[in-house]
Amino acid sequence: MHITFHGAARNVTGSKHLVQLNDGTTVLLDCGMFQGMGDQTDELNEHFGFNPKKVGHMILSHAHIDHCGLIPRLVAEGFEGPIYCTSATMDLVRILLLDSAKIQMQDVAYSNKHRARKGLPLLEALYDEEQVMDAMRLFKIVEYHEEFEITSRIKFQFTDAGHILGSAAVHLSILENGKYTNITFSGDVGRYGDLLLKSPQTFPQADYILLESTYGDSLHKQLEPIADALLEIIKQTCLVKNGKVIIPAFSVGRTQELLYALNSLELKGILPDVPYYVDSPLSEKATEVLMNHPEVYNKAVNDVLKVDANPFAFKGLRFIESTEESIALNSDPRPCVIISSSGMAEAGRVKHHIKNNIGNQKNTILMVGYCEPNSLGGRLLYGDHEVHIFGEVYEVKAEVRSIKSMSAHGDYEDLLHFLNCQDPAKVKQLFLVHGEYEVQQHFSKTLNENGFMHVEIPYQHQRIELN
Repeated sequence: MHITFHGAARNVTGSKHLVQLNDGTTVLLDCGMFQGMGDQTDELNEHFGFNPKKVGHMILSHAHIDHCGLIPRLVAEGFEGPIYCTSATMDLVRILLLDSAKIQMQDVAYSNKHRARKGLPLLEALYDEEQVMDAMRLFKIVEYHEEFEITSRIKFQFTDAGHILGSAAVHLSILENGKYTNITFSGDVGRYGDLLLKSPQTFPQADYILLESTYGDSLHKQLEPIADALLEIIKQTCLVKNGKVIIPAFSVGRTQELLYALNSLELKGILPDVPYYVDSPLSEKATEVLMNHPEVYNKAVNDVLKVDANPFAFKGLRFIESTEESIALNSDPRPCVIISSSGMAEAGRVKHHIKNNIGNQKNTILMVGYCEPNSLGGRLLYGDHEVHIFGEVYEVKAEVRSIKSMSAHGDYEDLLHFLNCQDPAKVKQLFLVHGEYEVQQHFSKTLNENGFMHVEIPYQHQRIELN
């Protein structure tokens, strides 16, 4: 048996890990899109590194695009097997992939106008909405803790990973040579004490672990509470400078956390009286999905629900639907807060909002999650004075701020907590995925100090035998 790492290997996006048994049976863990990888991005997304026709089964950890975003292309290139996920993940994947297809088509059309003028080759989207619907017919629901048999020799179960709605760690049990081998894939691990969700759950002892490592060298808890940070930034930008706050935010998870934090300020009577816009039709749909799955809420949210029937709504909030309404926000001079996807500012309406507001020092661009270093969000966080947007150069005059504590990924203490249920001596190998290489090297030493002596950091397309 072996495993090959076709994505999220010494980088954060494009999660794809292919397990192959000696008899040729294959199980693909995630099929995510690469994001924010600069000039490499398109090439990475166009070539899997394996033949989709030869993959028998797929298990999806959660609905973020860097974990599910290439599923329609996988199916279009010949994958015909089942795709297993939780019910909440399936609800989210449908709207996320349809939105991804729509954004791709819009962005390609916009870019091709400029490329055609310059005589450059035209671009094509990775997939369209029809291909998304073709892929959705393959999805099968498996709920948390349900032991599901894929074949007579392969079974698995999900446990709650506490990352986003429906997110799961995957626990495979594979029979070969008369004995079971247990493989755990963490997916993305959430935070203990998350603003909205329950904490990650314990899981059975594993022989091999694929562990995400996004914040393997960081601690979130040292940073200020989210609501307090938002209040200070909105007051300074909107009330003092008379400007706009532009917040790139993932439609699933981050946007709902922002709305919950802003709602908490209103409940305290201290929310600044300015317009608040969520300019992402997907975010409204994702919020509705979250409202339909109250079983994922932690105790604090359930307590709020006793006094507030909708913890994601407040005075002054408006969801923007049409493209025309979105464009109109850029010509409106009034101070406001605009929350829009995507979180890395690589695509979607937020890219246009940044383009139209980045040249005004009254405005603030507020980053609230992880960004690939080569993404637009990453370059803004790094402090670049000029950035390229839609092929044009823009000077960064707006203030760039960040709330680093707003992450759905656990820090290194959360990751160690996640592993507390494991006997390190029984773990044959622990593979670090979904992290920057420098961070992973640091985290590897931390894991060694905590008893996990066999830590590997796979590179892209590396194949490793599991003894």
